[in-house]
Amino acid sequence: MSTLLPNTETSTTTARTKRSVTGVKILGSGSYVPDLVLKNEDLAELGCDTEWIKQRTGILERRIAGEDQATSDLACEAAVDCLKKSGLKPSDIDLIIVATMTPDHYAPSTSSIVQNRLGCVAPAFDLNAACSGFIYGLITASQFVKAGCYKRILLIGAETMARVVNPKDIKTVPLFGDAAGAVIIGPSEDGDQGCGILSFELGSDGSQGELLLIPSGAFREPVTVERVKNGRHYLHMDGRPVFKWAVRMVAQATRNVVEDAELTLDDIDAFIFHQANIRILDAAVSDLGIDQNKVFTNLQNYGNTSAGSVPLAIDEAIEIGLIKPGSKTVLCGFGAGLTWGAAVFQW
Repeated sequence: MSTLLPNTETSTTTARTKRSVTGVKILGSGSYVPDLVLKNEDLAELGCDTEWIKQRTGILERRIAGEDQATSDLACEAAVDCLKKSGLKPSDIDLIIVATMTPDHYAPSTSSIVQNRLGCVAPAFDLNAACSGFIYGLITASQFVKAGCYKRILLIGAETMARVVNPKDIKTVPLFGDAAGAVIIGPSEDGDQGCGILSFELGSDGSQGELLLIPSGAFREPVTVERVKNGRHYLHMDGRPVFKWAVRMVAQATRNVVEDAELTLDDIDAFIFHQANIRILDAAVSDLGIDQNKVFTNLQNYGNTSAGSVPLAIDEAIEIGLIKPGSKTVLCGFGAGLTWGAAVFQW
């Protein structure tokens, strides 16, 4: 097994390359969650311990997509909300990126379905980095804008995670929910090079990919009746090592990007971490010694929505005023792959 992140002693002596994409702005945000609310009490009939869920995860309820909804439906709703709040039209969008690990189909891409339904005349592609997908998408979109290739990019993180968890796995089924969030990324109109991504870090360690894995369903292990009976088309998660890795990674990646941006933790106005587990967030807050009031949390309402998590949190944080023009925000995602991504973004 490789070591995903250096320990504190090593990280202070290992040179890192500073990566940034400034001169870009988030022009607006939006989100969507399905109407169906699944509370912890509703899971009791499956054998889930409601008090265990609350104490071990911090999740009280999650949203579940309807039978007639797929990931593209959630993505479109979030996109419409984002366009409305941004004061932009579908015709203003010249590229669409959808971050998801739960696409409608292998082909066509979920982004192409979204593009057609919105009526945008734009190229579109999907990006899969699981729970890190939105951060990967943010870096990708920002570089397109910085290069002058596109001026208005619609970036959506959307998932129907409830479809990929085994209803018989009482330790996994309470963790996940369905949601979508969207942002529109464009150039800084006033030429301000101080806004945008002040620093970022992306990472992957495929040697530990088996810790979060959907074994069957693609072409390495095609679906068969026997494999479906054995639940191999569902998400398999080895929770303990993933938890330990995430606790270490969140704190280290946050320190790295803040240091690379030549800032201190006190300079950061808001922290938006992937909403996976309250104990991971609490451990990161404790390790970093940051003000809890700067850390946005909504996982109690939605659970882990994978690539939908960070953009949903961004939209709600903007709504309550935690993020405002000029805010310096740490964004951090982590998940299957294993992958992670973190950035300091100045609004």
